[in-house]
Formats: sequence, C-alpha cells, structure tokens
Amino acid sequence: MGYGRYIAFRIVNALLVLMLVTLLVSVLFTKVAEQDIKSSINEEIGLYLRGNPQLAQALSKDPQKYQQWYEREYNRRLKMYGLDKPFWVRVLERTKDTLTLNFGQTRNPVFGETNIAKIIMAAVPRTILLFTTAQIIVIFLGILLGVKAAQIAGSAFDRAISIVAMVTSSIPMWWFGMLAILIFSFKLGWFPGSGMTSIPPKTGIAYYFDVLYHMVLPVGTIVFVLFGGWAWTTRNIMIGTMQEDFIMAARAKGVPERKVIYGHALRASAPPIITMTIFALLGSIGGAIITESVFNWPGMGRLYWTAIQQNDVRLVMGITFVTTLLYLFAMILADLLYGYLDPRVKVGASQKT
Repeated sequence: MGYGRYIAFRIVNALLVLMLVTLLVSVLFTKVAEQDIKSSINEEIGLYLRGNPQLAQALSKDPQKYQQWYEREYNRRLKMYGLDKPFWVRVLERTKDTLTLNFGQTRNPVFGETNIAKIIMAAVPRTILLFTTAQIIVIFLGILLGVKAAQIAGSAFDRAISIVAMVTSSIPMWWFGMLAILIFSFKLGWFPGSGMTSIPPKTGIAYYFDVLYHMVLPVGTIVFVLFGGWAWTTRNIMIGTMQEDFIMAARAKGVPERKVIYGHALRASAPPIITMTIFALLGSIGGAIITESVFNWPGMGRLYWTAIQQNDVRLVMGITFVTTLLYLFAMILADLLYGYLDPRVKVGASQKT
C-alpha cells in the first residue's frame, strides 16, 4: 500500500468513525430530547390555559371535554416538534442534520445568538486566542527545557525540572487560577480578574491591547501548571533516544553536539512529541469548563457549561460533533507528520525478505 492510498484509507476510516459516533450520540440525545420536549409541552399547555382564563373556566366545567381538548392540543404540539415520527426516523434525521452542520437554534440566546453554528464559530476563536496561545508557550518552554535537561541528565538542572514538573502537575488549574486572581487582581490590582474585555469595551487598537491585558492572568495560570509536565515528558523521550546506536555513531564521527541533539535525537523523538503537540493544541480548542468559568472567559468550555445548565440538547450535540471532528482530523494529521519526520516509520505491509 502506497503512502497516498494509506492516507486515503485513513480519511475514509475517519469519516466512518465520525458517522458512527454521530449516530450513537444522536440516539442518546434524541431520547433525552424526547423526554425534555414532552415536559416542555405540558408546561406550554399549562401556560396557555393560564393566559386564557375563559377557556380554562369553560373546560373546567366538563372534565371529559377538558381531556379531549388536552389530548388534541398535546398531539398537535407533538407533531409540531416532530415527535409523531418513529424514533429511528428522528435519529436518522438528527444524524443527517448534524453531519451537514445544521445544528438548529438554541432555546435562549448565547453570546447574543440563537444559531448554534454561529455560536460555536464565535466561541472557537476566543478559546484559540486564550488556550492555544498558552499551549504554544507551554510546548515551546517544555521542549526547550526538556531537551536541555536530557542533554545534562543527572545534573542539578535536570533534578530541578523533575521537581518542578511534579509540583506544577499536581496543582489544580482552577485552584491556581483563583489564587492568581486573589493575589494579582484583588490584592495587588495589577491585572483584571475576569472577562475578555473591559466594560464597556474599548474601541480601535486600544481594544486589542485590552484583550491582551485580560489574557495575562489566565495564560500565566495555564503555562505555570502545564509547562513542567511537558518538560519532564520531553526529557524522558529524549534520554531514551540519545541512547540509540545512531546517536552514538554520530558522536563517534565527530558530528557537533548541537547537531546531534537537534538534528538527530530531536527529530527521531519527534513522533511522540508531535502526538502530544497535536492533541494538546486540539484539546486547547475545546477549552476547559472550570478554568473558563473561573476567569469568566467566553470560550468553548464555558459554552459547554452553558449548554449543560440550560439542558440544550442541540447545542451539546453541536459542540460534541465539532470536537469529534477536530480529534479525527488531528489523528490524520499525526499520521501524515509521522512519515515525514521519522524515516523509521514505514507505510504499508511488512517488507518481504
């Protein structure tokens, strides 16, 4: 199997997985939505009667007439919401709508919008701005410090990296975020403690500087909690690679140490680091529910929490689909990069001898 056919196979496989996941999630959410809509219908009928006291009074005099009217109204609203169709028909319709990005409307406005696709498109850039920026800094610091620690393994610097990684990785991000807000916002007053912009928002170039100013605390929190783990993991991967025979041979040939480290060892260590990088960047797009809530940042994490709070099945479905799509795309991208970065990775069947 050639490289092109292999990638085509992976893309087809990812599409099948996406369709299967969407179908399974549609089954779950269609059942949940059915119970939710039925409860809403009962509430709507009650509100309708309270808003029409004359009708309520007339129906109250004849229980049989009230029962007949209630059944007609209930069935009418069931048909209006599409619940008169068989369960699997509704599941397939929801699956089709989701795959075609027709997520529908929310019950209540979110970020000033009711169209779910527009809401998600508004939340993603804000999360990228915060979490992806922080993650890029984390990756850069982690790889830089991890490679340096592997280069001088056993030194005081190497031991310090291990201790810092252990301490920072064990700190809950939301707790450190609250601590940072308490110290740097409430006590010292250096940075704003929540939100993406000032109220009212500034205009012109001042708006962008204001956004950067509001990013300082959340970005600093994310970087502090995550960079140690990245450095420690990179250090362990590099130490294993630097004990390989081709590294020994390169040193024996007199290849400069910097080229050995960055040209040979780091490139050979690239696949697992690339995997970590891709999924870290992708995970950053999904945001973090608690962290965004702590800093009141209007991104994907807070959007997910809002959807759960409002019991908005359509919005949860849309976010889930977008997240699944991004993760499958990341797996295909990782396969592409593996073959390019590591010559030991071969595509296709085992070689014949």
